[in-house]
Amino acid sequence: MSDLILTIGDKNVSSWSFRPWFLMVHAGIPFTEQNIKLDQPQTREVLNGKSPSGLVPFLTHGETQIWDSLAIMEYVADLYLDKNLWPEDRAARGVARSISAEMHSGFRALREVWPMQFVRSGLKHLSTGGVAANIERIDVLWTRCRRDFGGGGGFLFGDFSIADAMYAPVVSRFMTYGPLDLSDDSAAYMKTISATSAWAKWEEGAKTELSSG
Repeated sequence: MSDLILTIGDKNVSSWSFRPWFLMVHAGIPFTEQNIKLDQPQTREVLNGKSPSGLVPFLTHGETQIWDSLAIMEYVADLYLDKNLWPEDRAARGVARSISAEMHSGFRALREVWPMQFVRSGLKHLSTGGVAANIERIDVLWTRCRRDFGGGGGFLFGDFSIADAMYAPVVSRFMTYGPLDLSDDSAAYMKTISATSAWAKWEEGAKTELSSG
């Protein structure tokens, strides 16, 4: 059993849980998964008793607890330096951190209007205003990163990184509410992310949770 315990919420809707889970599974980092079902009468009491922030996800490592998805991934990256979870090149690493931070603090319209519903697709809910601006910005980021730093690899910076984990739930949203008119680079990037075994494993878990009520 791993000494890392990642506590997450429902796989169909918990986009912030998806990020560190996706990173750790794709990178082959061993951990024990624990789940707290959200939107239940006892959820708030359970979270307040277990989570440092009263939210999911959070990581437990011995006596240490780390909350917030990006902080969890930074912590894991420090533990597993051999996994190279940030790009090795300094310029690429700086840009990867920048776009990760932008995802962490921004794109509020997209997150509020298009909540993650992982197992659904083809809802075709196109929107103007803030959502459209968020989509345009993300398309620009994905395109520039792949063209400037991708080096022919499938991910944003060629090899898989924390930046990809930060944007994996966005791929899910685009699949749920699209299709969208994206650049060829962005469309290819979505295929790369959704073709990973970690994606398939999360999807299987989400379907199982929904079928079991």
